[in-house]
Amino acid sequence: MSEAAASTASRTPTTVSVDLGERSYDILIGRDIIDRAGAEIAARLPGARMAIVTDANVADSHLRTLTRSLDAADVEYVSIVVPPGEGTKSFAAFETVIEALLEARIERSDAVLALGGGVVGDLAGFAAGTVLRGIRFVQMPTSLLAQVDSSIGGKTGINTSHGKNLVGVFHQPSFVLADSGVLDSLPEREFNAGYAEVAKCGLIGAPDFFGWLESNWRAVAAGWPEREQAIASACMAKAAIVAADERESGVRALLNLGHTFGHALEAAAGYSGRLLHGEGVSIGMVLAFGLSEKLGHCTRADVDRVVAHLSEVGLPTRISQIPGEGFGVDELMALMAQDKKVKRGRLTFILAKGIGRAFIAGDVPIETVRSFLEEQIGR
Repeated sequence: MSEAAASTASRTPTTVSVDLGERSYDILIGRDIIDRAGAEIAARLPGARMAIVTDANVADSHLRTLTRSLDAADVEYVSIVVPPGEGTKSFAAFETVIEALLEARIERSDAVLALGGGVVGDLAGFAAGTVLRGIRFVQMPTSLLAQVDSSIGGKTGINTSHGKNLVGVFHQPSFVLADSGVLDSLPEREFNAGYAEVAKCGLIGAPDFFGWLESNWRAVAAGWPEREQAIASACMAKAAIVAADERESGVRALLNLGHTFGHALEAAAGYSGRLLHGEGVSIGMVLAFGLSEKLGHCTRADVDRVVAHLSEVGLPTRISQIPGEGFGVDELMALMAQDKKVKRGRLTFILAKGIGRAFIAGDVPIETVRSFLEEQIGR
């Protein structure tokens, strides 16, 4: 551990609250939180058994540390290990987890604990929201993307052949334990993919935060105290939007900046290692700003600034940077037409009037989107 990271280890965790009335909960952010998870769970959910859902890769790295902590706090648990990868967000894996929960005789007074990235969190949360008509669950995200995005807000679900996250429920966690130290072991590509969601928070409505990231992203990546600051800032931004619009009937749609394009690219890539979710969001955000410029909402300077920062971090910003076979406009348009944000056959885009000035646009002409994509695919 670096000297800077070591100094961070002794810091008191930062707490961010998600204000949802009776369903409000805390996000604890800091180093070594996985070591104190048992004590936190015993205090917040006394007497509950934990059904830990994790994937094989995360289990190898972190499950033993977690179970030691649970043992020390006399918290009973069972473990359910699923294969890693986006393919696990499926009906088959969902059935496997549900059957394992029932086999373990999990009760409504118990809880599911999601230990992993966004795939595990979405799958485990969906299982928790449906088994026994809904039981409690705890998010313990182990990727940057999950810590700042998918673990917050209660969106859970799985993918289908028709698109990403089309089956699921809103089911808020009881609390979130985000150990910033576990991110030290993430491959650079996965960390960068998560960083796209951090940058997104600045691009949506926090221009000062985006400017801070432009100056401090290296310290965030290095695991210095700026990492926790960035995670907390992103969590606070998302928590505020979720509190205002829990079920995405209004302003919460802003969190989908880059996702209409990004999800279509992910689906076209076959949910494979060709394109990580955050990489799709990175390209999607550039496309959203590019489309905004085309429609006269923002300037070329805004687009260039987004491209410059994401590129400097190491994220892809063009469709042509996705390895493998190229994509067709018809294919991408068809996939976007299956997006959850479609209303009466019309696509809803999140566009921008500048850095930190995103807005919801439900009246973008389809032919404009098509011609724009044709331009971008040819670049």
